[in-house]
Amino acid sequence: MIRESNNISAALAETRLRLLNASRYPGELFLEIIVPTILASMPILLGQAAAGPDAAANFAANTGTTNYVAYLLIGSNVFVLVTRAFWDIAYWLRFEQEIGTLEAVYLTPTSGLTLACGVAIYSVIRGLLTTLLAYLLGCLVFWVNPIQGDVLLALLFILVGLTPLYAVAFLFGALVLKVKETNALVGLMQWLVSFLMGIFFPVAVLPPLARLLALAFPPTWMVNGVRSALLGVGFFFEKWYLDLAVLGAFLLFAPLFSTWVFRQVEQGLRRNQGVGEF
Repeated sequence: MIRESNNISAALAETRLRLLNASRYPGELFLEIIVPTILASMPILLGQAAAGPDAAANFAANTGTTNYVAYLLIGSNVFVLVTRAFWDIAYWLRFEQEIGTLEAVYLTPTSGLTLACGVAIYSVIRGLLTTLLAYLLGCLVFWVNPIQGDVLLALLFILVGLTPLYAVAFLFGALVLKVKETNALVGLMQWLVSFLMGIFFPVAVLPPLARLLALAFPPTWMVNGVRSALLGVGFFFEKWYLDLAVLGAFLLFAPLFSTWVFRQVEQGLRRNQGVGEF
């Protein structure tokens, strides 16, 4: 019990440290709020320029909604929320490697996974706040009603999807620990995530193999759940509770698998398979 209490205290101390550090750089937070709107504006304006008044009808034929502006805004905002999780975990681990403090952690009862959980809590707080403000800003810029459909169900999909999202981010963090590289991996991850999630298109248009990979990626279910709840584009299994059940299964099993992998990598480092080579 005492050890668990100490682990929680260590994780929350890491969360507080990250929040305090973020508060000193308000410019970064401002950029996070405007980036999703800029990201979504490119396909929105391109569609309006190419299809003109037929843009909404053409889009509805493939997605099930004429509100392509909200569809793209949701995709870009969830994409930034997802990449935020990967960025925060990966760059924190690599930074701790480079300055040598990760090695010091391995000499204490506190594991790197415990501190990574603290970083994840900070990332969730920051990501949810900036994503909400960014979505409201995008809706204001493009004159879209932000309160439409089942808002509570959309929030439920996001909240349930956060745990498997960060479980996948921990797997990515374990890869960073092994290969000792961040920038190239994060760059590759961003393009792969945008492709699998279908941030600007429905995953139904993907080739069969790519579609299977997309459905094995928890954020795909999260972004489609949000779109279906707000815009009525259609759940993968037609009923919202069936899609939510799949996301719930990810919630149960993804953390167990990612925790096991992360600890295996940590144990390998402690057995002199990488410590002192950062």
